[in-house]
Amino acid sequence: MNRELINVIEQIAKERGISKETLISTLESALLSAAKKRYGSIQDMEITIDPKTGAIDARKIIDGEPVPNVDLKDLGRIAAQTAKQVIIQKVKEAERAVIYNEFKDKVGQVINCVVLRQERGSYIVDLGTTEGILPQREQMPREVYKRSDRFRAYIIDVKTSSKGPQIVLSRTHPSFVAKLFEMEVPEIYEGIVEIKGVVREAGDRTKIAVYSKDPSVDPVGACVGMKGSRVQAIVRELKGEKIDIIPWIDDPNILIAKALSPAVVEKVGINEEEKSALVVVSDQQLSLAIGKKGQNVRLAVRLTGWDIDIMSESEYEKVRKDELDKEVSAAISEESVDAE
Repeated sequence: MNRELINVIEQIAKERGISKETLISTLESALLSAAKKRYGSIQDMEITIDPKTGAIDARKIIDGEPVPNVDLKDLGRIAAQTAKQVIIQKVKEAERAVIYNEFKDKVGQVINCVVLRQERGSYIVDLGTTEGILPQREQMPREVYKRSDRFRAYIIDVKTSSKGPQIVLSRTHPSFVAKLFEMEVPEIYEGIVEIKGVVREAGDRTKIAVYSKDPSVDPVGACVGMKGSRVQAIVRELKGEKIDIIPWIDDPNILIAKALSPAVVEKVGINEEEKSALVVVSDQQLSLAIGKKGQNVRLAVRLTGWDIDIMSESEYEKVRKDELDKEVSAAISEESVDAE
């Protein structure tokens, strides 16, 4: 054990991204473990490695004082093999710690992925320094990938396991869309435009409400981009998912009408106590306002936080006429009673 040992340690440290001090400490622990296995009668022992020369000093501790009388050359083949195994394990643990520390602060970020393989419906992907997993529940409907395909995903969790850190990814999380807009729209990244809410039914439609802190900046226009360039880049990443971008407005009447985009709303009546709204649209716009299987109105409810009932104009006029007829009938009845 000499300077050659230090050269090896420094090379491993550089290749694996582990500090030299950590590796020296690991090697000291490994040799101590091997020595104690060889000399079972020695309960207290101290082994140190000089970080400059690689010289190893082994001592046993008697009455709290180190006594240099242990000859490491006598450890033998079994002890050396034990030391090697411990070093390998410690290096693995150190590597896992480095990976965990690298990714634990990346939860909530978007990362580039390269597909490696598929296991029980989940995709295992290459993240550069480690692998990640895109579980089946976090995959967008109808998305199929093959080896070497590339996509972006949102980091939702970093877990520890016996096999090392597990980086859990999602392509269905609403915040994935929010982060994509932040990456594509400088005004959002700089804090000029704020995302007030994102609701999503992955693979079909997203609604995002945006607000500008600068009156001179149109939040919707900033997100759409020149000739739709910014939003179309996100639509491509989401494999054609429809995206409705609406301005966030404090007036609930206007906000609800905007949230039902792409439908055009004729009237909005609200009940603030019940936080409910009645929306009237033309007969031609009714199916668009409700959406396929109620999707459009369902997303609008989640985005605004208001319960929304939608009625066609002809239905609304009929209800008004029926109520007016009832009022007239009641008034006539009162007049008849008065006349008697």
